[in-house]
Amino acid sequence: MAGDAVPAEPFPGGSAEDAPIEIGGGNFIPGFAEQLEGISPGEARDIQVAFPMAYGSKDLAGKEAVFAITAKGLKRTIVKPIDDELAKGIGFEGLEPLKAVIREQMQREYDQMSRMRVKRVLLDKLAEQASFEVPEGMVEAEFKAIWDRIEEDRKAGKPDAEDAGKDDDTLKAEYRTIAERRIRLGLMLSEIGRTNNVQVSAEEMQRAMRQEAGKYPGQEQMVIDFFRKNPQAAEGLRAPIFEEKVVDFMLELAQVTDRVVTPEEIAAE
Repeated sequence: MAGDAVPAEPFPGGSAEDAPIEIGGGNFIPGFAEQLEGISPGEARDIQVAFPMAYGSKDLAGKEAVFAITAKGLKRTIVKPIDDELAKGIGFEGLEPLKAVIREQMQREYDQMSRMRVKRVLLDKLAEQASFEVPEGMVEAEFKAIWDRIEEDRKAGKPDAEDAGKDDDTLKAEYRTIAERRIRLGLMLSEIGRTNNVQVSAEEMQRAMRQEAGKYPGQEQMVIDFFRKNPQAAEGLRAPIFEEKVVDFMLELAQVTDRVVTPEEIAAE
């Protein structure tokens, strides 16, 4: 449905023209769309709602408002059948080629989730075997990076849900433990890779640079030149490749048992 919404006493952002409103949808203030059920084009109504306490504008949070609504038109969603015609409309020869592409994409996602699960179990087992002291300066630098990100998320209004209800002292203690674990694992992976001559090839670095440069259309060569001239920045590309290769090396030596699970199970894990 499209219509105009005007509050009885105007406030910033409180009016709109030709605004699409989905009956039963959740893109408006709770209780707003529900009061439009049965409305006809050209009909006017007064809609009374209460802004949620957690509303983005502090001036409106928890307050009641009345909107004068005039319906301009009604539309109904029509679900197209999934067939050859639909597939051809988006550039495929038919439905089967479209299904094949979707299956491949889904399989890649499942493979990636499986990889993350196996890697996490491997690193957990590795961490259980390690108890050596790590350089305090490295732990402090890692903790600072973590805490800076947490504060940025807070400012953006996107705090971690698992941190809710914990004071800063508790959180800092938890994240310092995480920082220490990361440094310890990093040192262990580095030593395992060095001892077993795990190397990141020039070809792999070039591929990583091209992938990163692809994120900046029109500036690809500039990005590649930046990495070539800045070894420290290039190390940021090399480190995750090296880590994955060390993990692959350890998995080749480990006894890994395959287990069939549902997509929901692996996603939850």
